[in-house]
Amino acid sequence: MEYKQGLENLYINEDTAVTIGKFDGVHRGHQKLVKRILELEHRDCRSVIVTLNKNSTGMLLTDSEKREILKRTGVSFLIDCPFVPEIVQMSPEVFVREILVRKLHARYIIVGEDFRFGYERQGDCNTLMELQNKYGFCLEVIKKEQYQGNDISSSYIKQELKKGGMKLVNTLLGYPYFVSGEVLHGRKIGRTLGMPTTNLIPTTNKLLPPNGVYVSNTFIGKECFHGVTNIGCKPTIGEAFRGIETYIFDFDKDLYGETIEIQLLEFKRREMKFHSLDELKEQMHKDISLGREYFNE
Repeated sequence: MEYKQGLENLYINEDTAVTIGKFDGVHRGHQKLVKRILELEHRDCRSVIVTLNKNSTGMLLTDSEKREILKRTGVSFLIDCPFVPEIVQMSPEVFVREILVRKLHARYIIVGEDFRFGYERQGDCNTLMELQNKYGFCLEVIKKEQYQGNDISSSYIKQELKKGGMKLVNTLLGYPYFVSGEVLHGRKIGRTLGMPTTNLIPTTNKLLPPNGVYVSNTFIGKECFHGVTNIGCKPTIGEAFRGIETYIFDFDKDLYGETIEIQLLEFKRREMKFHSLDELKEQMHKDISLGREYFNE
């Protein structure tokens, strides 16, 4: 996958099949759009995803996580359309003419039913339908993917994530919700308790489920390890920030400086404050036992 960023790189000199959107979460609905542009590659088109992103907090995926997931789909190009006045203030027709047709050579444009674009989101599927003959592209509008009668959307997934409903979140996404980052040095409390842990500090724009303990998978490179993860501020020892601490079963290697991915599989309990480290240690053993039961270990 070739990644393009910035106005100066917003050009492809080949016919393309383009899909456009925020793609926050790259959930099962988004995956339908991606599947379709990949299918159209057999018509001598290159598959292109254009992400329309505005920097904000509370995102399901960081920019780097989104790039990694979209890279795995096998698309030809990922274009991060800059949120700058030259783009934001374009009318829908100018955006179609100047960006999609002249710069990206879109022969096919694939969007969801609720797609909006252009200045103040004035453009929609009807706008594209009216413009397709004028500018020579073919429009396909893909119906919403549903689960148990409900439309799958980023907002729906965020609502469930805030409840800690990881099973439903992962079903809606089509993959386990994860947090990735570089392993940092912690206060080594886990090691002093005989249970060494890895520590991540997520970026502020990454949406996390409620503080508490989760069954988790940790990916180190392509290797997967089972464990349990605590999200929170560790009230027993009093951290000043919200972190992610993971105990990996039967693993005692130093991962400091490594980039890892932690998948959150199931919520087990809320974060708690204990009266002593001995109480904390006892609860950690219980959490580990629950995690091993989940994996039938």
